Amino acid sequence: MPFFYGWVLVAVAFVTMALGVNARTAFSLLFPPILDEFGWERGLTAGAFSFGFLVSAALSPLVGRWMDRHGPRVVIEVGVGLMASGLMLAPLVRQPWHLYATLGVLVGGGGNCLGYTGQSLYLPNWFVRRRGLAMSLAFSGVGVGSVVLLPWLQILIARAGWRAACWALGLLVLGVLVPLNLLLRHRPADLGLEPDGDQPSRAAAGERRATNVVDAAWVAVDWTLARALRTARFWWIVVGYFFGLFAWYAVQVHQTKYLVEIGFSPTHAAWALGLVSLVAVPGQIGLGHLSDRIGREWVWTVGSLGFVLCLLALLALRHTPTPALLYLMVISQGLLGYSLTSVIGAVPLEIFEGRHYGAIFGTLMLAAIAGGAAGPWVTGALYDVTGGYTLAFWIAIVGSALSALAIWLAAPRKVRAVAGRALRLAP
Repeated sequence: MPFFYGWVLVAVAFVTMALGVNARTAFSLLFPPILDEFGWERGLTAGAFSFGFLVSAALSPLVGRWMDRHGPRVVIEVGVGLMASGLMLAPLVRQPWHLYATLGVLVGGGGNCLGYTGQSLYLPNWFVRRRGLAMSLAFSGVGVGSVVLLPWLQILIARAGWRAACWALGLLVLGVLVPLNLLLRHRPADLGLEPDGDQPSRAAAGERRATNVVDAAWVAVDWTLARALRTARFWWIVVGYFFGLFAWYAVQVHQTKYLVEIGFSPTHAAWALGLVSLVAVPGQIGLGHLSDRIGREWVWTVGSLGFVLCLLALLALRHTPTPALLYLMVISQGLLGYSLTSVIGAVPLEIFEGRHYGAIFGTLMLAAIAGGAAGPWVTGALYDVTGGYTLAFWIAIVGSALSALAIWLAAPRKVRAVAGRALRLAP
């Protein structure tokens, strides 16, 4: 196998994220025509997506255990099968529970296996010095996919209807991702390789450990989920991930409606949401690469700061709805805030790397997904009570600050050093 096999897997993950994550996001495009056809209540219909989100959260620990036992080819191919089945069965929907079963459970469960959780369970194993860059390149596929895939799907819905769009998307997921993900391997050692494409030599591996490990006693522990649960570091990551995703989805779900309410046209509001995904691509890649030089905590802090600035800009837009503030909101959210994904897999791996990492990370993602589900709900509930978003946005701002603090307290830098610090630690 060539020394660059890890980068081949990054390319596979890029395509998988571009198709898989956006196939799940496509619910927002399918939602209006489904409502028009069946006339169901909005809450009942939209609940299919929320229910799929909860199913995805519940599956996270199980997906981690599957990854530990069977590796990424099995887990991610199962995810592809579930997602494609949900999309291709959706045209048969006649009752609300059919929608919940297809676009909810099957697509949501499949999205967990092949999305952020599934990719973060194996891809970081292939990199040490360039872990942040590799993960950010893979996850940038979501932004690129949203720019390419979602407009195509919207055109298809307009021309042929939502049923034809579901069939086309299901076939695309199945036809592209099934053969592509046969290339996956769990660890470089499975192919006799080393992380970062290094030549397999004991001397090189020993040198890397010597310059990378900061706390040898911690690294020597065989970390199981039970042991991890008894550490403060695990719970600080739980806090960091919960509040980080809380703020992310509170903004993402409500910003379009908020912008329309304060005077922007629906076109401008939709444009802003799309531009966020576009500017996220260079932000994720650049900050992911930077995390390999300065540390994961700093980049998580930058991402949290991005959401703080975004929320402050949204609050200011109510009083001064200017293009400058709208651009600030878009750039801070996409370019800075979305960089959280570039280190979400690296932070816990550098603390709890080992045979049982999948179960540990899967449980941590349960907290992240729970935060992502709570953010929109709490924000909407507070809007209903107070008649506005001000209190909800301030809570999200405090949550972002708490998220950054929690990752500093988890302190992956005190267990394993990133490449930039490892060079300074080397004798």
